[in-house]
Amino acid sequence: MMECNKLKRVDIIFCRKGFDLFEVVEKALSRDPDDLISDMIDSGLKGRGGAGFPTGLKWKLARNEEQDEKYVVCNADEGEPGTFKDREILDQVPEKVFGGMAICAYTIGAKKGYIYLRGEYNFLIPKLTEKLEIFNRSLKQIGLDFTIRLRSGSGAYICGEESALFESMEGKRGEPRNKPPYPTVQGYLGKPTVINNVETLVYAFMISRIGPEAFKEMGTKDSRGSKVFSISGDTPRPGIYELELGMTVEDFVNEFGDGDTKAVQVGGASGGCIPRKDFPNTIIGYEGIPTGGSMMLFNSSRSMYNVLHNYLEFFTEESCGQCTPCRVGCQQLLKGIESVKKGDRPPSYLRELVKLAKTMKIAAKCGLGQSVANPFVSIIKNYKEEIIH
Repeated sequence: MMECNKLKRVDIIFCRKGFDLFEVVEKALSRDPDDLISDMIDSGLKGRGGAGFPTGLKWKLARNEEQDEKYVVCNADEGEPGTFKDREILDQVPEKVFGGMAICAYTIGAKKGYIYLRGEYNFLIPKLTEKLEIFNRSLKQIGLDFTIRLRSGSGAYICGEESALFESMEGKRGEPRNKPPYPTVQGYLGKPTVINNVETLVYAFMISRIGPEAFKEMGTKDSRGSKVFSISGDTPRPGIYELELGMTVEDFVNEFGDGDTKAVQVGGASGGCIPRKDFPNTIIGYEGIPTGGSMMLFNSSRSMYNVLHNYLEFFTEESCGQCTPCRVGCQQLLKGIESVKKGDRPPSYLRELVKLAKTMKIAAKCGLGQSVANPFVSIIKNYKEEIIH
């Protein structure tokens, strides 16, 4: 039987009390980098951007690369529909993000770091620039040769993918690279690079403060710690909440639903749509359905055809066009459900579209094309009658 937790609120990310930022960083600098990596591995921290790659392992791989030039990059290109928690973190507690980057830099041997900021978040630049100037000076005073700079994106969803982000930073068109090599071997400017999500870096900083054991006390065996969720849609309590991982969708809906929730889109447009019948048995975590943080609730007043149509329009617009499965597939899925809705195609045509979506999951070059199948298949499977009528 899967392990799960009831919904539990946590206050780690936004808490400002009980510690001094540079005391935490200085303490980390006094330790052996390998010990810091061991802490990250022992904590069970996984990337909070949605992919869930073990943070400690990523740092270890970059540290093991024998090159003089390495980089730390914070992925703040928060383009997933329904996700807005990284914006709040950068606005309210940016120093924790800086601290996580500094500890990572010391651990892997990097001297330069960058925050790649979503273009729509450029209003944060004056505030972040001012705080970064103070932080960078303070790092020099405590003996760490590491400097963080800002880079602004231009609103391309594809640049949330790490290798496309590097291409954008290098002044090229934002398109995913072939893998391998992976970023820890050849990332920004072809050098070993650790790229972590905003929230991941804050948790890395807090693990350095509270220790891995305290972090492991939260969550479940497969989903350690807590997570910040962006909650929107048909809910009386929209907003940002930090919750322990491992709760069921039913626990979540009981807390945030409006009493008529028929579906929850977990993980934004690229995530899966969970129907009411699956609420009790679906765990929000890596042993169930992982999420980058977006939780969109839909009640009975919502047309799931309109929801799916909206997602497909988004993917069709945001596909970089580099690979055929994604470029053509997104267009054909969109045209396909439109033709079924109009009656130009029979309902049985949906089976062919599902096959196409599953092919995209296998054949597309990057996560954008691969993830289109998540909402498409789950909505067609559970709300077919809303598509054909």
